[in-house]
Order: sequence, then C-alpha cells, then structure tokens
Amino acid sequence: MSELVLEGLKAKQQKTWASGDYGAVAALIHPMAEETVLAADLSAGHEVLDVAAGTGNASIAAARSGARVIATDYVPELLARAKERAEAEHLPLTIEIADAENLPYADGRFDAVVSVVGAMFAPDQEKVASELTRVVRSGGTIAMANWTPDGFIGEMFRTVGRRVPPPPGIRGPVEWGSEARVRELLGDRVSDVRTERREFVFRFTSPEQFADYFRENYGPTLKAFEALGPDGGKPLYDDLVELVGRYNTAEDGTARIPSAYLQIVATKA
Repeated sequence: MSELVLEGLKAKQQKTWASGDYGAVAALIHPMAEETVLAADLSAGHEVLDVAAGTGNASIAAARSGARVIATDYVPELLARAKERAEAEHLPLTIEIADAENLPYADGRFDAVVSVVGAMFAPDQEKVASELTRVVRSGGTIAMANWTPDGFIGEMFRTVGRRVPPPPGIRGPVEWGSEARVRELLGDRVSDVRTERREFVFRFTSPEQFADYFRENYGPTLKAFEALGPDGGKPLYDDLVELVGRYNTAEDGTARIPSAYLQIVATKA
C-alpha cells in the first residue's frame, strides 16, 4: 500500500478516535493498563514512553511507579484528557504529539515502552514494531496489552466490519493479540517475549446499554453508525445486542462480558 494511501487512512483514523468520547471507554478498561504496567516491573526514575497513549491509562499507571513518563498520541484531543487526569492526581507527565509509526526519539532513548490497546491500531504493523523496539535501550522492556482475534472485541470488530467493511489491504489490529504474530513482528529485535492471555470484563446493566454506550462514545462504532445512517444502523445495533447476548455470563439480567486480551512483555536484544 502506498504512503499516500496510508497517510489518508491515518488522517481518517485521527478523526475517528477524536469523535465520540473515547475517554468514557478508556475509563472502563484502566485495570488493563495497571496490570500491564505491573507486569513490566518498571523502576522509579526510569524513562518510559507510552505509545498511542490515548487518554493516558498506561501513562498514569507508569507515573505512579515513579517513572518519568512521556505520553504520546497523534490525536491531540485525547492527550488533552491525559494531561487533565495527570494534573488531577498530581502526577508528573509529559505530553507530546507523535505517530506510533514514526516516533521522534533517538535510538535507545527509553528504558521501557508501553502501549495498551493503542499502537495495535496503527495501519503499518511492521513499522510500528520497528519503532517500538528502536527507541528502547538494549535490555529495556516493551510491554503491551492487545485485544485478541478470537475474543469479544475481536468479534465486535468483525461484526461492525460486516456492515461497514474496513479498508482493503490493511491487516486487522487484533493480529497484535496473536502470540505468533507478535513474535513475528518483534523478531530478533528482542531477546525474550513473555505472553499471557488475560481477560477484562465489561459490565453493563443490559446488552442494549452496551450497544448504546459504544455507539455514542467509541469512535470506530460511532463512525460505523454514522456511515450506515438511521435505517442501516438498526441492523448493526441489533447485531451488537445479539453479540453481547452470546458472550454474556451474567445470571442476574445484566451484562457481564469477558473480553480476552494478550499481555506482552518483551526484552530488547
């Protein structure tokens, strides 16, 4: 795929993630960031880069460990929320706009790089893998949490994609949640890769509340509904309600949705 096409796709993605209120969704999954940062075992005083930081879940978790953290994203609106959150908790956090595929930092600059369901969405996976490993020093840590292809979120993306097909020629972001694909992407740039399949549980009062929440707040589903219009949106809404029903493990009339993700901790060679 040409650079021009990729740039156009990224510009569209920026608008998508700036739409709705991603912070409302990110607030639900903050425990994923806490678990990933704990697994990374960061040291106080270390320099840490959060790539595709969004509203700062992993950045804030890393800052609590005493690390010196730079939160990066290519959506300024999300970083503004990260800054507000860090200030509210009186945590030092540096905010910088940067693209996961072209990080503006020297080779080996950081002791650790983290990304929680962030860098996985960049269209050029090979370039992202190269950048994540390039900016980490030898012996440093790359830690990620990525939705799996076979989990609830992976199925949600396929459900939306059947109504609004994704751009051709782009590998699905949930491939970052496959251990085999992660090992392929990181390759010999790392000396060790440890993965663990984990589960985050979304909780809503009903399947309909989940569909409403993601239609209103989550950029990719919000834009899908916009593209379909009122008439086409109703089948997608029904699809999402049905999907939650299939994954729902609650027995009290609410929605309890186990959602698998892959936790990755790698050591730079």
